[in-house]
Amino acid sequence: MTDAPAQPPRDEPPNVEPSAPPPITLPTLTGPASSSGAEIDLPKNLAILPARDAVLYPGMLMPMQASEPQWVRLLSDAVSARQPIGIALLKDVAADTNNYDNLHRIGTAANIVRLLKLPDGSLQVLLQGAARIRIAQSPSQTEPYFRADVELLPSVSTEPGDVQTEGLVKNLQSLFQRVVTLSPVLPDEMGIAAANVDDPGRLADFVAANIDLEIPQRQEVLQELDPLARAHRVSELVTRELEVLEIGSKIQSQIRESMEKTQRDFYLRQQLEAIRRELGETDEGEAALRDLREKLGRAQLPPEVKAEADRELSRLTSIPTASPEHSMVRTYLEWIADLPWTTATQDNLDLHNAKRVLDEDHFDLTRVKDRILEYLAVMKLRAEEDAERAAASAQDAPEASASPADAQPPKPVASVRGPILCLVGPPGVGKTSLGQSVARALGRKFVHMSLGGVRDEAEIRGHRRTYIGALPGRIIQALRRAGSRNPVFILDELDKVGNDWRGDPSSALLEVLDPAQNNEFRDHYLDVPFDLSNVLFIATANVMDTVPPALRDRLEVIDIPGYTEDDKLQIARRYLVPRQLAENGLRSNQVRISDGALRRIIREYTREAGVRNLEREIATVARKTARAIVMGEASSVTVNNRGIAELLGAPRFQLEVATREDEVGVATGLAFTPTGGEVLFIEARVVPGKGNLLLTGQLGEVMKESAQAALTYARARGRQLGLGGDDPLGNKDIHVHVPAGAVPKDGPSAGITMATAIISALTRRPVDHTLAMTGEITLRGRVLPIGGLKEKVLAAHRAGLRRVIAPRDNRRDLEDIPARVRSQITFTFVDHMDQVLNAALKREIQPERADVQPLRRGSRRTADGVAAAAPGAT
Repeated sequence: MTDAPAQPPRDEPPNVEPSAPPPITLPTLTGPASSSGAEIDLPKNLAILPARDAVLYPGMLMPMQASEPQWVRLLSDAVSARQPIGIALLKDVAADTNNYDNLHRIGTAANIVRLLKLPDGSLQVLLQGAARIRIAQSPSQTEPYFRADVELLPSVSTEPGDVQTEGLVKNLQSLFQRVVTLSPVLPDEMGIAAANVDDPGRLADFVAANIDLEIPQRQEVLQELDPLARAHRVSELVTRELEVLEIGSKIQSQIRESMEKTQRDFYLRQQLEAIRRELGETDEGEAALRDLREKLGRAQLPPEVKAEADRELSRLTSIPTASPEHSMVRTYLEWIADLPWTTATQDNLDLHNAKRVLDEDHFDLTRVKDRILEYLAVMKLRAEEDAERAAASAQDAPEASASPADAQPPKPVASVRGPILCLVGPPGVGKTSLGQSVARALGRKFVHMSLGGVRDEAEIRGHRRTYIGALPGRIIQALRRAGSRNPVFILDELDKVGNDWRGDPSSALLEVLDPAQNNEFRDHYLDVPFDLSNVLFIATANVMDTVPPALRDRLEVIDIPGYTEDDKLQIARRYLVPRQLAENGLRSNQVRISDGALRRIIREYTREAGVRNLEREIATVARKTARAIVMGEASSVTVNNRGIAELLGAPRFQLEVATREDEVGVATGLAFTPTGGEVLFIEARVVPGKGNLLLTGQLGEVMKESAQAALTYARARGRQLGLGGDDPLGNKDIHVHVPAGAVPKDGPSAGITMATAIISALTRRPVDHTLAMTGEITLRGRVLPIGGLKEKVLAAHRAGLRRVIAPRDNRRDLEDIPARVRSQITFTFVDHMDQVLNAALKREIQPERADVQPLRRGSRRTADGVAAAAPGAT
């Protein structure tokens, strides 16, 4: 079905008759279809285009858009064949367009002047009416679109110089000229174009095409073949349209007069207010202004801010209260008055107190706590230095009016300079709560702002006051809520800041987090400097990969790894269990959860780097025991290892390594994700084929390239591996699959794992299932270093693995791994793939040396119990 406006857009050229398109050489109908007497050649059979809300008159231009496939094909075929088309209006616009009987029999033959294909596959065309036609009762074709025989309808000619005809034309031209004058959308050129048309039929078509008519009225004009009768009918329609426009013009005049009255009332109201001031009378507006002036006076504004506030306050007194600008200026001044320009909390820089608070709130995290204490120690030394400098300046200054006895030594004020701390780690490891502990230790207010999903720069810097409903950015809003100019400000989810056409919030954060610039931070709404140098900003993120380099340069990254099982047990015992008992109305003597029960929850009901899900499971246990106590089933409950399954249901996780056995073609890898480390099981199988590599499991491009490099290495080492031949894989395909196929995976660190799985499948030698590995492989078999070793080792520890193969260059990362984990895991550091195979496969692999022959291999039994002979066995 096609869509077209009832009137052509006003930015289109006027509906005047353009030059005719080149003739089409086809079987034609010939007749004087135009009033100018020019013969029009049309094919006897035309493609018929149904129109729902458009009527095209001969000689007029009309844009249309076709989106349905059959009508797109109709127009494309017509353009290709250089054929005109027939266009007919639907009788019932709500009915199906594929019903031929729903078409009016009087339509218009039209030439396609311009055709444009849009990106969505639809077509935009410009049609020019050629002549009125009568469409046959039955179509000659219905698929893929209608075609029908057409009859050219001759236009009845009028006698030139006839007085009645001339009067009718002049009257219609005059009416249309008045319509153009009153219409806000019709240009003056339309009236000039109508004045140059003398034929009544053509003039009626031109006027009907350019005034606002109902669709049935347009079809009525099209079906009228007598030009004089058509001009009479159009004159009646134009007269009605003219009455509507005159009523609209009258309404506009009344509105204009009402506005003038409003201005007059405003002037009188201003005079009335002046009289009231002379009489000493005040109203609510005056009282509000007085209160606002007092608030600004108490705010102790800096000189530049005070000058701006005084200027806006003087403007406010001259703006009427009924004006929208009055509320905008008043809101701005209220924001200025409410901000903590000089209000600050006194810092408690006692490091022993800070250490005590951090130890009370968080278990372990020794390195993180040490770095925070170092940060606070520097703050204390700088505060003392600033206090000594201020005291020396006070002694050198002239004597003040106050007596020396009244003078008090200045209190130390902590100056926050240096890099901004950024706590990076998986969810649930305590990044935000560390910020809360720092605020509690310092005695400062705590402010939290989540940056996840922020895409608009105005959320940081605010909107300019030219916008309706403008407000300051979230930085200034948070400081207003805190009521202090030196809070601890947590910028949460820094790695999830967006970026689109509305601006780059991360670029706006550069000014906020730069100690050299944020002492004069200008919010777009306030447009005055605000000192952020005393705010202690602490950022948090899950990963740093998505943080822009310029912003990362202003941050000091502190990694917070995931917790081990022992850590989680201590955290649950010290913090989570007491908190959940209190939140669920339970006392410690009513519920006791054993260490064995907590360990089982950690192992079988949670699988995470943090403790968020662990706390949820403990909360579930607390709720169920609370119900049992309230219902009188027990007065106290002891939850042991066996009772966990009754409270939490069947275990959700199990130690996969404990349930697995050594298998051929299955290697255990380690991966790093924003939520911590994960264990991957990479499977490889050899099937008959042509040497192709098939990869499944939603692998990314980098991971696919690692698999290809691993396969190439295996091919190059075919003889040393005992595979035989120059191309041992010429008649085999390798299928590598990484389970959890719905989860996208990418990265180079699975290279040695893929190579081990492929070589195990080729040599039929099982892989040690208690061993995990990570490392990038090259075509020469070199093992390159990787990132995230700490998180990967913690994941291996959680999964019950006790051996890890890692690149030799990652030995330096061992210091980042908790000592308890290092003592329970055996590390094998390698720099070549041969060393990986010797450690991972159950039998020795021949070193890549020319003077050593490949080892002979005999038959063995595979993991599934089927006897098989290894390739190259004797």
